[in-house]
Amino acid sequence: MWKCPKCNREFKNVDQSHYCGKAENIDDYIASQSEEVQQVLQKIREAIQSAAPAAEETIKWGMPYFTIMGKNLCGFAAQKKHISFFPGEATVAEFEIRLEAYKAAKGTVQLPYEKPLDETLIADMVRWGLNS
Repeated sequence: MWKCPKCNREFKNVDQSHYCGKAENIDDYIASQSEEVQQVLQKIREAIQSAAPAAEETIKWGMPYFTIMGKNLCGFAAQKKHISFFPGEATVAEFEIRLEAYKAAKGTVQLPYEKPLDETLIADMVRWGLNS
């Protein structure tokens, strides 16, 4: 077990990527990440906002989340090698063909840092989630 020297949480992996603090809002969460990751997170945020301008931003389960009329729409979280995007199981199933190049399971899509971010795909999944 590895213990983070900042927050004292214990993890199975040494130097496990995690967020030590309690973000009050999405701006705080994004600001807590490295500069390179901040840029990717901001692009994801903007893609979600463009697809769902009425969605409300919040922090749930320690990560940025968007809700619409109290219903969870999607969320995202920075990991060591990718961004986890959480559009929901039905959305991942609906976009199975377009997600073939990504690791996806149980409502989550891994967006690796080394691949260009497909903001159109993210926006399309969010729009579909709004109407499902």
